[in-house]
Amino acid sequence: MMTGLSIETAWPWLISMATTVGLALLRVGLVFVVGYVALRFSRLGLLQLERVMVATSDTADQQAGTAQKRAATLTGILRTIALSAIWAVVIIESLQVVGLDIAPILAGAGILGLAVGFGAQNLVRDLISGFFIILEDHIRLGDVAVINGTGGQVETITFRTISLRDFSGVVHVFPNGSINTLSNMTKDWSAFVLDMGVAYREDTDRVVAVMRAVGEGLRQDQAVGSLIIEPIEIVGVENFADSAVTIRARIKTKPAEQWKVGREYRRRLKKAFDAQGIEIPFPMRTLLMGESNQPLKVEVIAGLGLGKT
Repeated sequence: MMTGLSIETAWPWLISMATTVGLALLRVGLVFVVGYVALRFSRLGLLQLERVMVATSDTADQQAGTAQKRAATLTGILRTIALSAIWAVVIIESLQVVGLDIAPILAGAGILGLAVGFGAQNLVRDLISGFFIILEDHIRLGDVAVINGTGGQVETITFRTISLRDFSGVVHVFPNGSINTLSNMTKDWSAFVLDMGVAYREDTDRVVAVMRAVGEGLRQDQAVGSLIIEPIEIVGVENFADSAVTIRARIKTKPAEQWKVGREYRRRLKKAFDAQGIEIPFPMRTLLMGESNQPLKVEVIAGLGLGKT
């Protein structure tokens, strides 16, 4: 009698517990399904964002693959952020559905995050700076840049560091958060700038005409002409130096081609100046030799001051 009564009493309790557990599992399952759907939508949205970023980039970047790399880098970090955020929400909601008190967990996570933030603040600063450097397209792979006074070609770009390789082959690595100055010498287009010094006796209009003619000849060259974007620009007389009149010129070129164009222009300009008899002065110093002082004459008088005793 007591056994039957115990079973009859416990049976509703078991049914209630099973119902409660079943509803909790169903709710947890629904939370995970919603999280999975959110992940799928976020991936589709990021893929569409990547396509839009590549489509709106320059044609040169698309052909070189730079636009694809930049878009993939940005969407990769956004995908990681979205994945972390969605799973965090799913886990918190699942714990709350089960009936656990999540307030202490959130408080502990906040304290832990604060401690990690203080300990890794330089890393966080590097990541944030790198994100905006890539997002705003300040620099790309293959560019020639000057970072904090050090120049070189960009070899790698990450959200934490940028590495440059200089002409000597030395690789310089800069944390993004420590970059104070960044000068990109090859973005979109480049320019070769020349300050040409000629003698004071030369006719500057004639010199400008020769420089312009050499520039036009260089532009018509089959090997180098395709690297030049616009005709040579002669700014005019830039400065009166100690021994020369300085005339400034500029040639706009394709990115990173200013050095090749500049070397060829200097070579041709030197030959043209020699053919036209235009003097390229060099510093001279005149020494005036004054007449040397006559040596002191010393006369020795025999017996001076010596008396007979």
